[in-house]
Amino acid sequence: MFANLSDRLTSTFRNLRGKGRLTEADIDGTIREIRRALLDADVAVSVVKTFTGNVRERALGVEVSGALNPGEQVVKIVNEELIAILGGESRPLRHAKHGPTVIMLAGLQGAGKTTLAGKLAHHLKEQGHTPLLVAADLQRPNAVNQLQVVGERAGVPVFAPEPGVTREGERERGNPVKVAKKGLKEAEQRQHSVVIVDTAGRLGVDAELMKQAADIRKAVEPDEVLFVIDSMIGQDAVATATAFQQGVDFTGVVLTKLDGDTRGGAALSVREVTGRPIMFASTGEKLTDFEVFHPDRMAGRILDMGDILTLIEQAEKAFDQDEAARMAEKVSKGEDFTFTDFLSQMQQLKNMGSMKKMLGMLPGMGAMRDQIENFDERELVRTEAIIQSMTPLERDNPKLLNGSRRARIARGSGMTVADINSLVKRFEQAQQMMRAINANGGNMPQLPGQGGGPGAWGGMPGGKKSKGKQAPQRKVKGKSGNPAKRAQQEAAAKNRTPKQAAPGSAFGLGKQEDFDPSSVDADLSKYLK
Repeated sequence: MFANLSDRLTSTFRNLRGKGRLTEADIDGTIREIRRALLDADVAVSVVKTFTGNVRERALGVEVSGALNPGEQVVKIVNEELIAILGGESRPLRHAKHGPTVIMLAGLQGAGKTTLAGKLAHHLKEQGHTPLLVAADLQRPNAVNQLQVVGERAGVPVFAPEPGVTREGERERGNPVKVAKKGLKEAEQRQHSVVIVDTAGRLGVDAELMKQAADIRKAVEPDEVLFVIDSMIGQDAVATATAFQQGVDFTGVVLTKLDGDTRGGAALSVREVTGRPIMFASTGEKLTDFEVFHPDRMAGRILDMGDILTLIEQAEKAFDQDEAARMAEKVSKGEDFTFTDFLSQMQQLKNMGSMKKMLGMLPGMGAMRDQIENFDERELVRTEAIIQSMTPLERDNPKLLNGSRRARIARGSGMTVADINSLVKRFEQAQQMMRAINANGGNMPQLPGQGGGPGAWGGMPGGKKSKGKQAPQRKVKGKSGNPAKRAQQEAAAKNRTPKQAAPGSAFGLGKQEDFDPSSVDADLSKYLK
């Protein structure tokens, strides 16, 4: 999300860093680039003027001229102004003091209200609430059926007394206002703590849409009216939000499709124009791709400062505390890291969601955006298949993985022997790192020949390999005292090539059916000791 805006702003600030003093021309040039970046991101013109005016006024003031690092101070100012435009701080849902909390969803057709209803219900269910979904969208074809499917996936009941329109051209059946009223009574009888009313939308703003939404609001008296807006709507976001504010008077905003090719203008415009807080963000198609909107964290993502707090929260949800304690105890005792441990950690990592999203939350990852985008999420699935093709004994004792076992694992997982070898090699490096960390009192050691920066343990694919020292020249055993004969021996040693591994073995690439495991078992056992 906000990839284009983030890249433009990061590039602009890069020219400021390292300067001991900033002139008015430097600041004006920076403001000009910020203005262009925001306009390209479809931010409303009025918002851009307000934002750049505030930044320029502060940048020309004492806080920058008297700073030891004025470039970093400008970045700090932009970050603070971004947070202010996005709302300053997150606002939680308002819950009713008596009876169920009623949340009404409003917005244009195609904004993602029905899917969002399921995500919001799933989110509230995880917090201990008992939500009920009410299908009051009787206009869009199969909207009621879609809400029932979403509710089933979220494990939340759906109140749908009317089928609504089931195919194109069919007349609307049922009254959405009456359905919303009945849904509220149903929630009171069944003692649901939250009612989420899904309403109809239109392809554009019209009087009929606003009248129906206003009637539903008057009938159920919701505690929250959430305006659901597509983040890719661009400049139309302001006009649409203003129309809904005048017609329905919503209390909060939800941004959807933030995972798409969005330029972020809606997020930066709606809050400033309407004065209503952005409360939630939908970042994908899964029920779990939903998060509370934090202005400070979103500003950090836009400026490539990362979002470590959200990453920690996701990890706390996905990782088993007992398993984490077991692993910590194992490392402290100096016990070897096994494939069983590796599989457990990887499965918990998968539960956190997309690896690309998690990597994008780390500070400074904007410079590696192309490599992150090229990361194959299926690599985790392939690794999992390889480990699950091992026997429990092999997972706990990787040294048992001789040539024949690796060939069998390759056939069982649908991979090649080379893939198995690569995984085992990376796993052995991870084992060595774990041992080194334990020996170093839990701190990352500085190993000889390893740099301290990112990529010291392999880094992202596609990086350049560091230049190491050349291997020492092979020594020749039993040198002759005759200078001529000794020269012949040294020449022969230089031209000698290592013995090739057997085809299909753990360290060679050949046909597996021609491979005799017994021929390399002895060599492998020596290598793996």
